[in-house]
Amino acid sequence: MTRSELIAELAAARPHLPMREVERIVQVIFAEISNALMRGDRVELRGFGAFTIKKRDARTGRNPRTGETVSVDEKVVPFFKAGKELRERVNHANGSAD
Repeated sequence: MTRSELIAELAAARPHLPMREVERIVQVIFAEISNALMRGDRVELRGFGAFTIKKRDARTGRNPRTGETVSVDEKVVPFFKAGKELRERVNHANGSAD
């Protein structure tokens, strides 16, 4: 699902809200999650999951096109861990008997 599809779904579910307002709500939520991660905070949405950041150490990588070894700098990447309720809903929707 893309951002525009999410906005369309939310707008359809809440016809009393103008589309511009729904767009603004989604924009603010994503911005706040991003800001929290930039500060190093953890964002937990109960029943959905948690967003955190993970540090990736510097390493030696390989250019897949040329085979040449390259230095990859240390970096911080966002990480999402699905919550138990979300995992159960996805597994049951896909026919898994967990």
